[in-house]
Amino acid sequence: MDNEIKTTAELKEDDTLPCVYEVHTDAGVKAGLQDLPEGMKAPVDTKSPARWAYERLILYIQNFEKHLDSEHEVAIGLTGGEIGVLRIEGMGYFDPDIVTFYGSDASGARTQLIQHVTQLNVMLRALPKRQGQSEPSRIGFRLAADLQKDGENP
Repeated sequence: MDNEIKTTAELKEDDTLPCVYEVHTDAGVKAGLQDLPEGMKAPVDTKSPARWAYERLILYIQNFEKHLDSEHEVAIGLTGGEIGVLRIEGMGYFDPDIVTFYGSDASGARTQLIQHVTQLNVMLRALPKRQGQSEPSRIGFRLAADLQKDGENP
């Protein structure tokens, strides 16, 4: 039990700072999201819902990629009709409430998904890397590099 006495301001700040909590069936599995980049340690109310969704998705994508072998890349499964899967080649947000994914579908056609943050459902999938490609693309690591910038817009 924590016997530390906190001011009202400290309690309010604690309530608005980002928090990550996950439990897995395998006790040895670590979520990988425990160490937030400096740019994400700001109080939640300092950013739009779109930016918060964008930044958190980056961390989940990067963590997912950490567990992929050298033959697979990250993609997202899309819901609603016969939309299918989008290989993630880029991601962005448009304040205050839009997140967008850029990539290609299974046939190689250029694809963009534009999603309102209240409708955001993303299933990360592992797809085989493209034929003839020596190394898999790791978009999560490129996106996460932007989050390392302290407080700057990615």
